[in-house]
Amino acid sequence: MLVTLKDAKKIFGSEIIFENLTIEINAGERIGLVGRNGSGKTTLFKLMTELEPLDQGQIFVRKGAKVGYLAQIPEYEGRVRDYLEDSFEELNDLRIQMEKLEAKMVDPDQFERAMAKYGEVQERFMRLGGYEVDAMIDRISNGLGIQQFLDHSFESLSGGEKTKVGLARILLEDPEVLLLDEPTNHLDVQSIEWLEDYLKQYEGAVCIISHDRYFLDQVVNKIYDLEDGELNIYHGNYSYFVKEKEERLLAEFRAFEEQQKKIKKMKEAIKRLKIWANQANPPNEGLHKRARNMERALDRMEKIDRPLIDPKKMNLEFSMDQRSGKDVVKISELKKKYDDEIILDGINLHIRFKDRLAIVGRNGSGKSTLLKIMMGLESPSEGEVNLGSQVHIGYLSQQPLNEADANTTLIDYFRSHIRVTEGQARQILARFMFYGFSVFQKLSQLSGGERMRLKLAIFMHQDINLLILDEPTNHLDVESQEVLEEAVDQFTGTVLCVSHDRYFLNKCFYETAFLVNGKLNRYLGNYDETKTKAEQK
Repeated sequence: MLVTLKDAKKIFGSEIIFENLTIEINAGERIGLVGRNGSGKTTLFKLMTELEPLDQGQIFVRKGAKVGYLAQIPEYEGRVRDYLEDSFEELNDLRIQMEKLEAKMVDPDQFERAMAKYGEVQERFMRLGGYEVDAMIDRISNGLGIQQFLDHSFESLSGGEKTKVGLARILLEDPEVLLLDEPTNHLDVQSIEWLEDYLKQYEGAVCIISHDRYFLDQVVNKIYDLEDGELNIYHGNYSYFVKEKEERLLAEFRAFEEQQKKIKKMKEAIKRLKIWANQANPPNEGLHKRARNMERALDRMEKIDRPLIDPKKMNLEFSMDQRSGKDVVKISELKKKYDDEIILDGINLHIRFKDRLAIVGRNGSGKSTLLKIMMGLESPSEGEVNLGSQVHIGYLSQQPLNEADANTTLIDYFRSHIRVTEGQARQILARFMFYGFSVFQKLSQLSGGERMRLKLAIFMHQDINLLILDEPTNHLDVESQEVLEEAVDQFTGTVLCVSHDRYFLNKCFYETAFLVNGKLNRYLGNYDETKTKAEQK
């Protein structure tokens, strides 16, 4: 047992997030921590690393065990490589000792003692992999796709790039327990697949919060499901958990129904006994006593709560009143340069009405740039882009609402795009899980998932026939992802999507284009079906 959180209680404001909750992480375990947004998953990680205090309960960490957790975007002054090298704290101390001893060995009077000590320190340095530091940094940097940042200043990186570098540092620290909160959010597909392989071979324990169902299936063999402040354990990967949870819910519902039938029969029997007792002349005290005994038995019965079979989900359905022409987008010999760097090199693409095309590629390969050129948000360096007739685009960016005034309220932003009364707006927004006074929140107060839901609510009430999606599942919980998948599947227009979510790609897209070295190669089939073809090209 490496980490134990026992009888934990956490309160935010007046709301109890959970109480009497116990969670254990044992050596070698691969755990997925799942649950709705806001259920307290990240809070659990912060409690286990003592970044937040417990309101009640205890935390136990095995003596000497190191827990690695990327809590937030890290800050650092200096080069990225220096930041990564700082993760080898013990090796750096040994290196400094060796340098001091080397200086002493120049003095003949200190040579023998310094040489003996140097041998001990060097032996430990070698045993801990001191001469392999550069190789380890290169391996993890290449895997996570950050090798191009190694000589950049840390401050110059974007938030997503800093997060990836922070993940690299934690992997280099090689802690006994890895706590990873949405580790795939800023990674491209190739980096995610590298991370999967790395974690499968990792000697320590791993606990992962993720909405990436494919990733969880590949890595974990145990699921902790945090729901309504309670933790339920499932021994298997994510797909096993979904099936087993459904079976448990159905069994609980059957038990609930059986108990309700029993309660109904007992109440009817009590009622009959009282009637019979009162009809007797004189009243039959024996029957009254039997009725009272049954009432006490009914009161003592541990009642089964009605299981929540269908939790609240977004109500999403894309409408298309006016279809586009047969040819939606035609791109010919498209090139895009930034300074002297060629991002897109001779792209040819023909998208027809009702196509479902996914574009996959490494971060920085030009996927989002290609989408922006299609929409006229950027100009090509060379080539042509032609939109077909009657094309109405709905664009969902990676960071929805970034263009909006942060002080605008949620409902005002919605009504600036959809002309409805306040009452109608509140009814519509409730279908996207914005209830009561939550519609008056400022945009700056919304989480990533809430921003995505608001943008989807607007899409649903606009006449669009071309959906362009840029990493749409990044901030959505699993239930919302499932609703989005169903809506995309039922949409009768054309869909173009950039995503690293392989579950979403496999479920919704029957054509996949791989953007590699500025070239776009298109194949018939979903991601799993076309990945091998793309790698062989």
